[in-house]
Amino acid sequence: LASLPSVDILLKQIDSNYPHGKAKEATQQVLANLRKEVVEGTRQTAFDQAEILSLVQKQLEEKEFSLRRVINGTGTVIHTNLGRSLLSAKTQEQLLATSFHYSNLELDLENGKRGSRYSHLVSIVKKLTGAEDVLVVNNNAAAVLLVLSSLTKETEVLVSRGELVEIGGAFRIPDVITSSGGTIAEVGTTNKTHLTDYEKALTEETGAILKVHTSNYRIVGFTETPALTDLAELAHANNLPLINDLGSGLLLDMRPFGLPYEPTVKEVLDQGCDVVTFSGDKLLGGPQAGIIVGKREYIEKMKKNQLLRALRIDKMTLSALEATLALYLDEKEALQSVPTLQMIGLSEEDCLGKAAELAAMLQPLAELSVKIEKDTSKIGGGSYPEHLLPTYAVVLSSERFTADILQEKLRFSATPIITRIKNDCNYLDLRTISLEEFPTILESLQEIFK
Repeated sequence: LASLPSVDILLKQIDSNYPHGKAKEATQQVLANLRKEVVEGTRQTAFDQAEILSLVQKQLEEKEFSLRRVINGTGTVIHTNLGRSLLSAKTQEQLLATSFHYSNLELDLENGKRGSRYSHLVSIVKKLTGAEDVLVVNNNAAAVLLVLSSLTKETEVLVSRGELVEIGGAFRIPDVITSSGGTIAEVGTTNKTHLTDYEKALTEETGAILKVHTSNYRIVGFTETPALTDLAELAHANNLPLINDLGSGLLLDMRPFGLPYEPTVKEVLDQGCDVVTFSGDKLLGGPQAGIIVGKREYIEKMKKNQLLRALRIDKMTLSALEATLALYLDEKEALQSVPTLQMIGLSEEDCLGKAAELAAMLQPLAELSVKIEKDTSKIGGGSYPEHLLPTYAVVLSSERFTADILQEKLRFSATPIITRIKNDCNYLDLRTISLEEFPTILESLQEIFK
């Protein structure tokens, strides 16, 4: 420890192009890491100043930006902490074409006059869902807020007690209803709600019936809820809109992947829902967005709501969403090209093949134990909470480092590698790791065990 130079001595020799505060922070971090190595007994040799300066330089280069690429070895496909859905290569091309040049974001090229940014999505949404119109805001919570604020202000919203849910970030449906200026009229019970419960709750103050799809949890056993078609018939007989918050929006039937049935956006619209909201960055596999589809008369009201200006999306989100939706015009292409669908669709054999290839690359590393184990992956993002996907993981352990220390070292790699710990080992789930990332994982472990 005595051979470690001071922060001030090191700062005088660091490239002056870096801001002083940033250089100081990187230097302090490197020295702290080196002290830790000595205390834990993983370092016995004296420190060379050139080596330390090299580590500081590397730290500065790695931390040029706070938001960085990471490798997801957790097996959770839609991982909220790691950015949720990955965008497709097609989407990348479209973003490069439209984000680094001027675009016709709000220009109607046909008549040369100002247009609407949302018009770019109308045609494709009609083809995919049959909806009359579309509006997009920055996430599904914003979508629900805008819908309720536009359609149910100063009125009652009928919603089943079993659907008064809370999702991530303490976003609660009851709070959204009250924040939008409406009041909650709870219907039925937690596990059972009948059509007659909605009928009895109708008053002159009722402004809408709200259906909330419980995508992030399940009530099982003695349960009942009315069919959407019956609920729609009741709403329309009383001149009310039926609003459906689907949460994680699906455009394709996922049962061919062995997943349980979940309603698609088109299905719930066909069953009579007037307005449907869903996320762009969950099962859809696109950018973060709150997508609102449905009848034009209701969406026109939302377009006039002053909240829309605060919640509207930018050109990059719009461009990425249009490119993602375009892939769904060909179902086969969507399954192959949308990373979220592609990862969910990987077979157990596919995962085993990838695991065998990665394990073979890592086996020669001294002091590292490498095994392959059968395991399970999660879909994540509040989708299919009760369903696990069969997978294979490469399992890492070492007598040199505890599981926690090895996980930390992988997280501190030039490209951070995120693992999950199980049975005192680090698991790399191959469902969420691409073949292109194998060399990076090898280089990181070579650096750790050099």
